[in-house]
Amino acid sequence: MVDAAGQRRFGAGREPVQRANPGRGLVTVLNFAAASHLRAIALLIVVGALFFLPGFFNIPPIDRDEARFAQATKQMVESGDFVDIRFQDEVRYKKPVGIYWLQAAAVETASKLGLPRAQLRIWLYRVPSLIGAIGAVLLTYWAALPFVSRRGAILAALMMCSSILLGVEARLAKTDAMLLLTTTAAMAALARIYLSWQRGEDPERPPWSTPAIFWTAIAGGLLLKGPLILMLVGLCMAALLIQDRSGGWLWRLRPVWGAMWALVLVLPWFIAIILRSGDSFFAASLGNDLFSKIASPQESHGAPPGLYFVLFWLTFWPGSALAGLAAPAVWRARREPGAQFLLAWLVPSWVVFELVITKLPHYVLPLYPAIAILIVGVLEQQMLSRKAWMIRGLSWWFTAPVILSVLAIAGSIVLIRQLEFVAWPFAAAAVIFGLFAWWMYDEGRAERSLLNAFAASFFVAVTVYGLIIPALKPLFPSVELARALRNVECRQPLAASAGYHEPSLVFMAGTQTVLTDPSGAADFLAQGSCRFALIESRQERIFAQRAETIGLRYAVVNRFEGYNYSQGRAISMSIFRSEGTQ
Repeated sequence: MVDAAGQRRFGAGREPVQRANPGRGLVTVLNFAAASHLRAIALLIVVGALFFLPGFFNIPPIDRDEARFAQATKQMVESGDFVDIRFQDEVRYKKPVGIYWLQAAAVETASKLGLPRAQLRIWLYRVPSLIGAIGAVLLTYWAALPFVSRRGAILAALMMCSSILLGVEARLAKTDAMLLLTTTAAMAALARIYLSWQRGEDPERPPWSTPAIFWTAIAGGLLLKGPLILMLVGLCMAALLIQDRSGGWLWRLRPVWGAMWALVLVLPWFIAIILRSGDSFFAASLGNDLFSKIASPQESHGAPPGLYFVLFWLTFWPGSALAGLAAPAVWRARREPGAQFLLAWLVPSWVVFELVITKLPHYVLPLYPAIAILIVGVLEQQMLSRKAWMIRGLSWWFTAPVILSVLAIAGSIVLIRQLEFVAWPFAAAAVIFGLFAWWMYDEGRAERSLLNAFAASFFVAVTVYGLIIPALKPLFPSVELARALRNVECRQPLAASAGYHEPSLVFMAGTQTVLTDPSGAADFLAQGSCRFALIESRQERIFAQRAETIGLRYAVVNRFEGYNYSQGRAISMSIFRSEGTQ
């Protein structure tokens, strides 16, 4: 990364002067993949599937955001209205329509292929996130190629693939994995245009492909999460303009034609939603959602500056263990065009996210590819710090899988009174590979250590997502309640719930599910047959009083003990059925 004799400048895009030592096992796989782009892409797709599929199909709907997104999409499919966005009768204008369309396409495709009960299968709603996560891994590889060698680009992509935060988002039916795909595509295209200008390249007929990718990604980001992508790209551009005191490279983006193309892609839906809702969409998405997060915490997610820095060491694990060792070399290379661009991608937006009052871990995910490429750029040139106190931090490769595995297994013991022995070999493998990564590290073998850390991350994913979380049935009351309703004798049962109002219940039990208070549940139960009241134990006394007042006779169908993690408390649910009125 430094401009030293015999070393390339960061961003030159050539193969490293000194290739990594040949080895066996994981290094052999990397050697094979680095021989061509096709092999590299094939490896990243396979590895992405291996990392993201454990738990993808059998983790129930997660409250609250995932269940809200999935239910809003489900209502689109049920109603055939693909413009308006609603959760039951409540408008849901916090985000644009992009992710709902993608989820609806997955569900409709599965239905037409004959998959039974497709609308109730949460994994179908997660398919866009899976595609977005694997696509973001591939685009990280593409984004890294102007800065590091092909081998280094594979490592940067694997660093993203193995990160805990992307592993979470790949399994959730939300916007963030697809947003990462669009932002990475936009930044990768922007990097190529900027570095081409820095090198003084001035082709007679500049290609349209790179600007087309940039503006298409901008349009996709706007349809997924509104103006956030404009902030990320705009802050990067502003930082580069300030540092270079020149903006001649901006014209290579074809801004006039590009902006027109982006508008062609996004305007039809925005016009349709304005005609449907007036100014309600912009008031909700910009005023109530975006701008209010800056000044005040939303949904109890407020936190002081510095939270993302603290969370980074876990959410970007295992790559985060090398971040501290790479930081001094990145600082020394900050004036080089490649490092300058990556820091412009990273630093301004990170500062903004730290200053915004409302904080959620996934907000900084679009910045992680820049960090991965910076770390790999330092690793390739063997410029990682040699300070002993910083090297001790690599013990995080070992301690993180120990902590995560112990917490997962302890959770199964506490919640379901089972040891889940099937998960133990995978947890042990995660710990062993983490120990190998830490134990064998030295400057010349940093790559091999990193590959072992990736393996440790894979076994953590299998342990936590594939085995432990699906087994924790008390954490998912909505699944058990919906199953009990499906097992009743009458057709199309209707339910009202008091004391448990999680969106996953509406998704699992049906759009017509009524979220009410205990008195409302009793009134609902008295209105006809094939109706059921789901009453949390704390609400049963009020329910019984109202039932007595209106002369309602009822019987218990089922009882369920669980844990509402959204509220952080245990719950006991009873399902009541009417036996008529006196």
